[in-house]
Amino acid sequence: MKFSTTRSWGFTLVEIMIVVAIIGLLVAIAIPNFVRARGTTQKNACINNLRQIDGAKHQWALENGMTDTDTPETSDLVGFFRGNIFPQCPIRGDYDIGTMAEDPSCSFAESNGHKLPAW
Repeated sequence: MKFSTTRSWGFTLVEIMIVVAIIGLLVAIAIPNFVRARGTTQKNACINNLRQIDGAKHQWALENGMTDTDTPETSDLVGFFRGNIFPQCPIRGDYDIGTMAEDPSCSFAESNGHKLPAW
């Protein structure tokens, strides 16, 4: 009796299932980290926009001799930004400029931490 010892050069179903399981495990680990990193990046971008708005407010006040009770409009501050474009929140929040005595704020300040840190 002769047994055939030739082997086909393909992958078995078990090998393919193991590879798919490993890829699924890696994706399950990576997606939550990606979502968290994206949220942190958006929050930091919003805080940096708030810093730019605050700096523009102070420049506007110095150039125009304004006091703490004055409130600039968006159109007053546009000239202080690169490209004369007022910053936008990365998650479509609305910025409230506030008076000179107040910090600018984002509409997502309470829920997502889009707020200038206290100095």
